[in-house]
Amino acid sequence: MTTHHTEDLDGDAHRTEPELEAELHSGCLAEASRWLRDLLGPEEWVTAAVRRVLDVGSGPGVASCELARAFPQADVVAVDRSHSLLARAGARAAERGLTGRLTTLRAEHPEEFGRLGPAEVIWTGNVCRHLGDQQAAVRSLASALRPGGLLAVCEHGLPLRFLPRDIGMGRPGLQARLDAALEERFAARRAGLSGTTSVVEDWPLLLAAAGLVPTGSRTFLIDLPAPLGLAARRYLHTRLTRLLAEIGDQLTHADRLTVEQLLDEEAGTGILWRSDAFYLTALTVHTARRCARA
Repeated sequence: MTTHHTEDLDGDAHRTEPELEAELHSGCLAEASRWLRDLLGPEEWVTAAVRRVLDVGSGPGVASCELARAFPQADVVAVDRSHSLLARAGARAAERGLTGRLTTLRAEHPEEFGRLGPAEVIWTGNVCRHLGDQQAAVRSLASALRPGGLLAVCEHGLPLRFLPRDIGMGRPGLQARLDAALEERFAARRAGLSGTTSVVEDWPLLLAAAGLVPTGSRTFLIDLPAPLGLAARRYLHTRLTRLLAEIGDQLTHADRLTVEQLLDEEAGTGILWRSDAFYLTALTVHTARRCARA
């Protein structure tokens, strides 16, 4: 182990887990933003027509900045419930020369979405799943679209994979068991949300039920093979730390010990040093447009 490696890892320590994850997805988010632009029509027309873009559930503003690049004449509004993440979004925009084009706005509840002001493009990433009535949330987002506007809902895709089945510690298949525990915890959380309504998560159908015309879905792959770079390793360490805190009581004693070994920052078997760690996931984006006036 070298001191240089440790210093580089510590350089990411001030970033939150959502920001570390979003930065790993930045290339995918840039590609998705360009796809949205292409869906709307010829580039010259889109550049002139798209004047306001909302990023609902913006987190640290990674998608917001990519949307600002894809729609160069638009004002972009990063919307989130977290003051600290909105502050990071503003700082990120300033670092990228987007001051003046990106503003932030705090909102938390679905009924607030329709009061965000009209926009030609609305992007929302992993927001609806955390709201009790997902259909109501989609309707509220749709109500903020101008005629001809586009709503993009990024939900689900493929769960993150980052370890082989047999990692040489504990019982093989650890990641599958972590996924099962996470799914069980998420289901319990959804059941406890205010106004929880069970819906079939058929996103084109949910978009159509909100009065929009579905315009296609597309999945974007994030594939970072082994050996991983430092940023991905730091994110995985942060993620595993959170998972141990959240679902540790659902794991067997042996699996908890294995996760603790993966979190050991000094051991060669830890996630910060393993040669077999990789990063593979996919984001699925569902789109629909509001009919233009006749």
